[in-house]
Amino acid sequence: MSDASDLQQITDANASGRKPVVFVHGLWLLPSSWDRWAALFAEAGYAPVAPGWPDDPDTVEEANAHPEVMANKSVGQVADHFCDLIGKLDQKPAIIGHSFGGLLAQISAGRGLSAATVAIDPAPFRGVLPLPISALRSASPVLSNPANYHRAVPLTYEQFRYAFANAVSEEEARELYAEYAVPAPGEPLFQAAVANFNPWTEVAVDTETPERGPLLVISGEKDHTVPHAIAHASYERQARNKAAVTEFVEIKGRGHALTIDSGWREVADTALAFVQRF
Repeated sequence: MSDASDLQQITDANASGRKPVVFVHGLWLLPSSWDRWAALFAEAGYAPVAPGWPDDPDTVEEANAHPEVMANKSVGQVADHFCDLIGKLDQKPAIIGHSFGGLLAQISAGRGLSAATVAIDPAPFRGVLPLPISALRSASPVLSNPANYHRAVPLTYEQFRYAFANAVSEEEARELYAEYAVPAPGEPLFQAAVANFNPWTEVAVDTETPERGPLLVISGEKDHTVPHAIAHASYERQARNKAAVTEFVEIKGRGHALTIDSGWREVADTALAFVQRF
């Protein structure tokens, strides 16, 4: 998705006078993964903005044809990109992120940029210690080869089925793979893997600031990529912030594809209800 398109969304949101909601996608997906969410939030009176990561192609076909454009994106670079865009909004937005997007949403909130934040199955940040086997297996297509640090890595269908679509039918898993799956930069996963050993890591969230605002962490009960242990540990770190509300919701029977699969509406309604409260 071009910078021009991102800036147009910001312009439209500002012109609408409505409260903006910024949607941040994670690895192996594109902004189009939020299309149904954006429509739902627009219907509820918000101005949805779904920017891409730097150099995101417009379509899944384009991304799969030219994976190289998605390579070499660090967490710090992508966080600065989103925070820069968010800073162009006239009103402080709600920020909703999934997976690495959930991490980026928390980084943005830690910089005081969010009116309310929803982190869905968020990637871990420095200080989040659990490392379940299923999370390692989900990341292994990237982490198993050091050369992937500078590449964009696609998932095979079998890898996608395990990491994203383990809680849906075979038929739905194949549909989701065809419709949404794109290569992802390896660098953020390598950064996250060593975040707890690197005091200068970019994979860090300011959980202490009184400017953070209300935060909801949503976890899919059957998520392999960001299992309950990781999501709940992120929540526990954030809950130490006494200046702002911090809440946790687990959604039963759901995997990492919970924002895009046939049960997306339950997750979206949970996020919408939280945003509306604040």
